[in-house]
Amino acid sequence: MTTATLEPRAGRRCQSPLNSLHAAHYFSPDLGRELGALGITHPRAVNLAARAAALGPVGAGAVTAAFYNYKHEVVARHVPAVWSLAAPAEILAARLRAVDAMLRRLLGEEALGSTEMAEAARLALRAAEAGGRGARPLYSAHADLPVPDEPHLAYWHAATLLREHRGDGHLAVLMSAGLDGLEAMVTHTATGRGMTPTWVSNSRGWSPDDWSAAADRLRARGILDGNGELTERGVALREDIEQETDRLDEAPYVHLGAEGVARLTVLGTAFARAALAAGAFPADLIGKG
Repeated sequence: MTTATLEPRAGRRCQSPLNSLHAAHYFSPDLGRELGALGITHPRAVNLAARAAALGPVGAGAVTAAFYNYKHEVVARHVPAVWSLAAPAEILAARLRAVDAMLRRLLGEEALGSTEMAEAARLALRAAEAGGRGARPLYSAHADLPVPDEPHLAYWHAATLLREHRGDGHLAVLMSAGLDGLEAMVTHTATGRGMTPTWVSNSRGWSPDDWSAAADRLRARGILDGNGELTERGVALREDIEQETDRLDEAPYVHLGAEGVARLTVLGTAFARAALAAGAFPADLIGKG
């Protein structure tokens, strides 16, 4: 099978709703409740522990490197201290319990037990098995975890693998484009499709001064204009970044094939829309300001 069997951006369109369902757990009260029971209560510590636990009890440097867009000094306030509160295996088990509760609440028991969910899990796992491990720390770490037995959890696990596979490749492209982690988020927000500066600052640890300094650097490079909007050069840069990310992320979708990708896109979109309608994300999460 060759990439010619897939339409342009087919993999991106397929991965997007899967990523949405994965990301919902970071905003779920279930995650805070489960990790809080382990003694992890600070919102940033919850976020860092939930995503980094698959890497094992690593230090702050490894987490900053793998996440790319978090401020290192903020990561270091919680890592590796968080591992003294709960071992990574305990955190992973708590995360899965939180995901189970979240999906039951957002999608309902009927959807979780449906043939469509079982089909989506099979397709997503099939795609995820073709991901490359080289230079992909978060995908590779999650690929070492066992696949849950229940279809809705297996689907979420596969969505996580596909999200991290694209994300790991995306970071390589951002580095090649000369964007550091904060600059990448400033340009993404300027597209109107990223998190607002308030949400980015709260979750990643950047101050308003940090954000302004990054915007100044981007204006000096001709990527942002005086109003903080993307210039023509900036728009082209963001599209080049996404296209190159598509290229690095194509293996899972080539492996699944055009028919499977199309079907998984339909199924994933339906589940993501249902979760969104049920309030999976804050209303003010996405936007320019």
